[in-house]
Amino acid sequence: MAVHAHPDDESSKGAATMAKYVSEGVDVLVVTCTGGERGSILNPKLQGDAYIEEHIHEVRKKEMDEAREILGVSQEWLGFVDSGLPEGDPLPPLPEGCFALEDVDKAAGELVRRIRAFRPQVVTTYDENGGYPHPDHIMTHKISMVAFEGAADTEKYPESEFGPAYQPLKLYYNQGFNRPRTEALHQAMLDRGLESPYGDWLKRWNEFERTERTLTTHIPCADFFEIRDKALIAHATQIDPDGGWFKVPMELQREVWPTEEYELAKSLVDTSLPEDDLFAGIRDNA
Repeated sequence: MAVHAHPDDESSKGAATMAKYVSEGVDVLVVTCTGGERGSILNPKLQGDAYIEEHIHEVRKKEMDEAREILGVSQEWLGFVDSGLPEGDPLPPLPEGCFALEDVDKAAGELVRRIRAFRPQVVTTYDENGGYPHPDHIMTHKISMVAFEGAADTEKYPESEFGPAYQPLKLYYNQGFNRPRTEALHQAMLDRGLESPYGDWLKRWNEFERTERTLTTHIPCADFFEIRDKALIAHATQIDPDGGWFKVPMELQREVWPTEEYELAKSLVDTSLPEDDLFAGIRDNA
């Protein structure tokens, strides 16, 4: 089960990993916490489109439907309202009724329902910083942590209301946007005389003084990078197909960095690090 904040997050974070496991016969469920209603239209080709602006919720749902089919996964909505990304100094208050202002334990209950129904062995989500500090990403982390434990807690989440108790075995943080990967691809582009899209990213990395994460798990999934990109492009309002996401040639990506990375946050099975499989320790004990 991959828990994400908005439609498009599933295609930009761990999508090749999901496609790889789907190809192996693994059941994969994406849980999307919000409808992405307050997300900006980031594709310059679609900005100013009155229909899209008026029907953004419907449009983003259709984009999610297309991406889901490309990845071969199942997908469910938790039904919370996008909080938007506050901008300004000082930051404006979050809008009333948005996901980030929900009671954490109550919101986690909706995820508990999905966990108990789907019964995943592995759950992926965001770290405590949300991957980046969007309030919905941080809230996604919070409810995922509560739900991972709460799915087995029948006192907090009674079976009569939330379904039969179940305990997932492993919890991971998506860490696909990590500095070693970014630096490796950046240098590889420069070495080949190509313009790198990562120069500004690395400058901002230094400015933000981001704490380096522990990359415990490297999933070989280069054969599924094209599927990942197709799913991402399906989110047309969010992704410019001519933008920086797609500047690094596919063959260079496969050669220089053929994996997606995760940080093992919780494990109820024995495993040895580093891993190359989200099911490490689970397959051995099956």
